[in-house]
Amino acid sequence: MNIFPLDRYSHIFPNPLEAHKKGLLAYGGDLHPGRIMTAYTQGIFPWYNENDPILWWSPDPRLILELDEFKVSKNLQKTINKNIFEIRFDTNFTQVMIECANIKRENQKGTWINNELIEAYTQIHEQGLAHSFEAYFEGELVGGGYGINIGNIFCGESMFAKKNDASKVALYYLVQKLKKQNFKLIDCQIPTPHLQSLGAKTISRKEFLKLVMQSTQDPKEF
Repeated sequence: MNIFPLDRYSHIFPNPLEAHKKGLLAYGGDLHPGRIMTAYTQGIFPWYNENDPILWWSPDPRLILELDEFKVSKNLQKTINKNIFEIRFDTNFTQVMIECANIKRENQKGTWINNELIEAYTQIHEQGLAHSFEAYFEGELVGGGYGINIGNIFCGESMFAKKNDASKVALYYLVQKLKKQNFKLIDCQIPTPHLQSLGAKTISRKEFLKLVMQSTQDPKEF
């Protein structure tokens, strides 16, 4: 297995088709916003533990959510209809990242969302390329997530919920917003039962990279 080293001076990545079957492609480099955006436009993203070097991934298979295939269960629809959450976009980006970092997840020790990553993605947000979707209950941020948009794809990064269904409701309204803006899909990166229960499906890395290439020819505003 070849894992390619990156330097700190150029933002050039190896061909993602050469990534390991599980997705590991390269290591090193830095989290300069330009490098991160270059990575996303090639179907690559950073994901690493705090004490590891920066690791860059392009998994196979890739999990995506086509917007028309988002599943709304009866219980979720009831919660949506109650309007108990106030939904906002891009009003509290950095705090959303912090909440995603702090939430406890099953079978996971610690978080990959460290301070360096938060700073880098906040800079990308300030450039208008990273976005948050947020659910509030009685004025408190209780759920949501964040991601990066490239072309007509929203690359979802992480979600959190401090109240039942908060992140699912926020995701529902994200899907509605993306539909209105003529986005094609949400990149969910790595398969999880939770996201698959909401309608996400796996496709091959090769197929995903083709979609990414097409998306950059069809940019959409968030």
